[in-house]
Amino acid sequence: MTNQIKRRRFLGAGTGAVLGTAAVGLMQAPGVRAVGPDTGATAVGTRSTKVTVVPADPRYPDLTSGMNQRWQARPDKVVLPRTTQEVVETVREAVAAGKRLSVVSGGHCFEDFAYNADIEINIKLSLMNEVRFDTSMNAFAVGGGATLLDVYEALYEGWGVTIPGGICHSVGVGGHITGGGFGNLSRQYGLTVDHLHAVEVVVVDANGTVRSVVAARDSADKALRELFWAHTGGGGGSFGIVTTFWFRTPGATGAPGNLLPKAPSQVYLTLAGWPWEKVTPEGFSRLVTYWGRWLEQNNTAGTTAGSLYSWLLLNHRDSGSIGAVVQLDASLPGAATVLSDFLAGMDRALGLSSAVKRSSGVLDSAHTTTRLLPWLRGTKYIGSISPTQLDPTTRSIHKSSHLRRVTPQRQIDAMYRHLTSTDGPSALTGVVLSASGGRIATVSPTDTAVAQRDAIMKANFESLWYDARDDAKNIAWVRAAFRDVYADTGGVPAPNDITDGCYVNYPDGDLSDPDHNASGVPWHDLYWKGNYARLQRVKRAWDPRDVFRHRQSIRL
Repeated sequence: MTNQIKRRRFLGAGTGAVLGTAAVGLMQAPGVRAVGPDTGATAVGTRSTKVTVVPADPRYPDLTSGMNQRWQARPDKVVLPRTTQEVVETVREAVAAGKRLSVVSGGHCFEDFAYNADIEINIKLSLMNEVRFDTSMNAFAVGGGATLLDVYEALYEGWGVTIPGGICHSVGVGGHITGGGFGNLSRQYGLTVDHLHAVEVVVVDANGTVRSVVAARDSADKALRELFWAHTGGGGGSFGIVTTFWFRTPGATGAPGNLLPKAPSQVYLTLAGWPWEKVTPEGFSRLVTYWGRWLEQNNTAGTTAGSLYSWLLLNHRDSGSIGAVVQLDASLPGAATVLSDFLAGMDRALGLSSAVKRSSGVLDSAHTTTRLLPWLRGTKYIGSISPTQLDPTTRSIHKSSHLRRVTPQRQIDAMYRHLTSTDGPSALTGVVLSASGGRIATVSPTDTAVAQRDAIMKANFESLWYDARDDAKNIAWVRAAFRDVYADTGGVPAPNDITDGCYVNYPDGDLSDPDHNASGVPWHDLYWKGNYARLQRVKRAWDPRDVFRHRQSIRL
């Protein structure tokens, strides 16, 4: 494993945390949650269990910023509820006082949606992190303050199942799930929202009444079904505060262990690293083309190749190397051969050849190392091999794109120019390509709010650094690289036969700025394309006062 692989901040969490979760209540009426003894909610006459942190509290500095240290807030208070009812009470207080509120699940949002100068009350859901099986819903209930690692451990250790979520396991489920959520098992099992069954949401009606409702995939009430649909990729912070997610794969029946995808017993996990001094312009071009072409040609759901997941880490030359991360379920037919051939193809594309060694049945070169690991151990490992992955002191900027075809040569050439620039950006700067397709592509773009179902990959242009004095040069690098790569479509990946817009869980405030988006395609259509009008109808129905809003929330 190269030093650069160790230093990289791998992105797969699909972040953008603005919503969250709590305990499960009693069913009072279709879609409405009552406060009762089984909810853990605050009963009448009992003492509240929520935590309130004000500026004088020593905990305050830790609770007023997230992972991206570019964004800070100075709210009047931070409230950490333990129950849905306490969320209702806090929202009711904010509405009555006309105070601006925001909600944090894990705090990984790339933009300032949860932490900014306008926020007066921040609701942090980290104490609402229960994961359990709910017999009344016949589904797994997850609290919105839970992290992905909370979910992975509880589901796997308790029932042997999982959801196909991201590799950054400190991400909160709130933003991850509501934005669509993807990870290393997504080509095999789809997006996280493909296994979402229901959500409990704290909402505010036109009269200012605050309540919680349950919206399910199969709710009898159409308005509730639409509210559920909006949470399958509509992003966080637009409709209400999710206080419970329930997961059950559509059509699944039987015992709890049959209701979600089985986690692999073992996975092949490969780390690859190629020194930049050995990468020629031609080799770079062949590598990016090979990687995309392979995804185009191996995109069939249910096959071994269609389940292989990979990240191509096109790091800036100052980092010293470029790399890749590859994962494949080791139990799939011919898995070792499929993986060996894929890895060899990357070496050949770069024009590099070396002695081959066998690692756990996989043919590795001098540039790749493959390990056969139990799934949960591998998941924890891949989420922690980069110090910046879990580092809460970095500053960053990110821009994203979906691609439906192999990257065109002009775009590859633009990437190479910027990745080999001499302007001295952070060593943690580059372009991360992540695989899509497979099972993801079997779902209609209107069945969930995720519109980019036939994309074969995502691209994430990023820079991470530590010193505020370096903001300008790192932000400028990412903006310039993104603009140049997509110069043919107004500086953004406007939907066409090659590019297909942006990923809402890698939010980008520049998309709303005509100085950075000259495509004529509004920011919301870059995220949601034709699904945006439907999301607006849900917004008008469930948040008519626009209580839940940020710079790129759904507009009324």
